[in-house]
Amino acid sequence: MTENESPALKTALAYYRAWTSHNFEHAMTYVADDIICQAPAGRLVGGEAFRGFMGPFVDILTHSKLVAAFGDETTAVLMYDTETAPVKDAPGAECLTVEDGKITHLRIIFDRLPFEAARREAAG
Repeated sequence: MTENESPALKTALAYYRAWTSHNFEHAMTYVADDIICQAPAGRLVGGEAFRGFMGPFVDILTHSKLVAAFGDETTAVLMYDTETAPVKDAPGAECLTVEDGKITHLRIIFDRLPFEAARREAAG
């Protein structure tokens, strides 16, 4: 990880620390109202759509460990391992664009297959 946090990295890490601490409302203070999020499930536009996507994930999160974090003036990249109630090994990565302290674009990468399998198993 970088020793000196750039402006984008500071915002990305503050956001990450908030949602991984289950303080999702605080995490959302770093998210722009008009955020565009590219996720495995598709493109989400706006804070409320993003909230509907990320909020349920935060609810099932049991542990997270930051693996790497890098950034410059406007872009940050985070890689982390997460553990959730239904999926014990759920690594993820994010590329975030930050403008004026707000995340305006977020590309998140994770494997949806284990989550879909857990949903099917829970449904019986």
